[in-house]
Amino acid sequence: MNKEELVQMLSAKAKVTQVDAKKILNATLETIEKTVSKGEKVTLQGFGVFKLQHRASRTARNINENKVIRLPETTIPVFIPSKIFKEQVENYVPEPLFGWGKML
Repeated sequence: MNKEELVQMLSAKAKVTQVDAKKILNATLETIEKTVSKGEKVTLQGFGVFKLQHRASRTARNINENKVIRLPETTIPVFIPSKIFKEQVENYVPEPLFGWGKML
């Protein structure tokens, strides 16, 4: 699903125009980005937490040149799904491809 498809689904579920749904989605994403970039957490009950995580410097290997390189410390945004979200994903059963599951 891409952003436009998400806007269409939001529009249908919330019974608002696609223009309004896009404004709401953009405002939500912008707010999450700005809040997390300030070092604050954004917690959405039943969905998950957006926050910053510090990564210490470390060594890695450039396999193309077979050299050890040093990666600097950095801060990255992370998403931690809620327990409810994790359970929904764990219980997901994909549809069989090409109807093969029906033949077995």
